[in-house]
Amino acid sequence: MNIIEINNLTTKFNNRVIHDNISFNIKKNEIFGILGGSGSGKTTIVKQIVMLQKIQEGEIKLLNKNLNNLTLKEEERLKLQFSYLFQFGALYSFLSVIENIEVILKEYTKLPKDLINKIALTTLNMVGLEPNTANLYPSELSGGMKKRVALARAIASEPKILFLDEPTSGLDPQSTIEFNKLIKKLSQTLNLTVIIITHDLDTIKSTLDRFIILKDSKIHFYGTINEALNSKDEVTKNFLTLKDSYAN
Repeated sequence: MNIIEINNLTTKFNNRVIHDNISFNIKKNEIFGILGGSGSGKTTIVKQIVMLQKIQEGEIKLLNKNLNNLTLKEEERLKLQFSYLFQFGALYSFLSVIENIEVILKEYTKLPKDLINKIALTTLNMVGLEPNTANLYPSELSGGMKKRVALARAIASEPKILFLDEPTSGLDPQSTIEFNKLIKKLSQTLNLTVIIITHDLDTIKSTLDRFIILKDSKIHFYGTINEALNSKDEVTKNFLTLKDSYAN
């Protein structure tokens, strides 16, 4: 079952073509990667899926809803079905860890305060942080802990889809491995569909079920890591071995 369908998507900025009639789908409960060099249109696709940027040509279906034909109420309801984890966490510096996690639930639900607090503590535990972390502030956290708190906030509302923007950026190799394992575990436990913008090789090889590589306005590759590694195409092979050339 496809949870997201991209059909004949074309995007242009001035005279520059970012996406040239591209199509792909993302299946329910898979971890899907959007890969490509700087300026290849990775973030633009995600912005269109989450309705932050208008679709110019083509269509996107999200949870069987055509984004071109939504009423305002339908759009609002649909936005509650997904969460977004920003590259550097985007935590509120003036709120404690537990308050950062609670903020979405307070804003978008009518749950009682004690239940919101219990949910926040549960998600904190799910991302591998101790209860005594709850009263700390972002300035007191390591980079890896900030990512986990942001992840806890993202899953607290029980979304069906989770978008991650370079989630392991800035993490050391061991923290990257641990974070990727956590994403896989949460995806399975919570029946999440996860879409990741990444260039990290460990994430690509150990975490993604399928991915696309964007290049020259087209989808250059679309498939699994094994299919990519066995590809005879040199560009695809180089992408998976020369990550530094695509990281900037």
